[in-house]
Amino acid sequence: MERFKAFRVYNDNGKIQGRVEALDLDALSPGEVVIRSGYSSVNYKDALGATGAGKILRHFPMVAGVDVAGVVVSSSDSRFKPGSAVLVTGCGFGEEHDGGYAEYARVPADWVVPLPKGLTLREAMLLGTAGFTAALCVHRMEINGLKPEDGPVVVTGATGGVGSVAIDILSRLGYHVAAVTGKESEHAYLKELGASEILDRKKIDFGSRPLEKAIWGGAIDNVGGDILAWLTRTVKPWGSIASVGLPGGIELRTTVMPFILRGISLLGINSTGCPMPLRRKLWERLATDLHPRHLDRIVSQTVTLEELPNVFDTILNGRIRGRTLVKIHGD
Repeated sequence: MERFKAFRVYNDNGKIQGRVEALDLDALSPGEVVIRSGYSSVNYKDALGATGAGKILRHFPMVAGVDVAGVVVSSSDSRFKPGSAVLVTGCGFGEEHDGGYAEYARVPADWVVPLPKGLTLREAMLLGTAGFTAALCVHRMEINGLKPEDGPVVVTGATGGVGSVAIDILSRLGYHVAAVTGKESEHAYLKELGASEILDRKKIDFGSRPLEKAIWGGAIDNVGGDILAWLTRTVKPWGSIASVGLPGGIELRTTVMPFILRGISLLGINSTGCPMPLRRKLWERLATDLHPRHLDRIVSQTVTLEELPNVFDTILNGRIRGRTLVKIHGD
């Protein structure tokens, strides 16, 4: 195989920075399956890792990117044949193991998911880790008993990748969705995705009592901190909160009262460590009943490997909405 392009991140005397360079296949982490990359995507976690803003990458140098969708080139595992369309998300890909920001990826066979019928490579990466995480949130809340008749579901960090996909999915399933955002300019976008109402984050009265008025049948929280604490006080009895993100802070200042007096459930969402049987099931659902209706609206931009450094700071500063697609080879 000829040398190929990859976006590789280095730690140069404590300064984390990435660059596109030419690699040989032997430079990649080991694995049974070699994939010709069609697309990847940019998630908040990718921006943290590639800039050093968060301790995501476990060693250096490393090819970043926690997602990839492409076609199998070679495999020593009989489950995957050359020419098969596949995807990889989570499992340590792009964190402990060289990731998807390269023209070729080499991964353990146990991490590989066959591309579900009904999804293209491009659609799989329009979803990527963010879309998968949104599906995992909905799945966990369904298991906890959530139904549309239980009342509105509130989504915080609504204009981000997880928030955007979650709104679209919940709306498709018949839920009344309330979107929380601090971006007044994006209200029309959120309505288009299916939000029934929009709350201005800056105007929310978080209250101070252990229990506030019960409003929400459920919640998907991408923010953490004070917003998550507010949700624990305002979710209806037997409702659930899927906790996804932490840009608003890692501390949770609440009491046990919502849990023991209202019976609410706080569901931790770890998409990286999701067991493979459930991972495959959710990707099948993302191609069917959980497939968002506005995927092309959710993608905000498509970039190349060379353009990646211009994207990371924009994501970390909250100046982007929806999903960023990375086109490598295409479909």
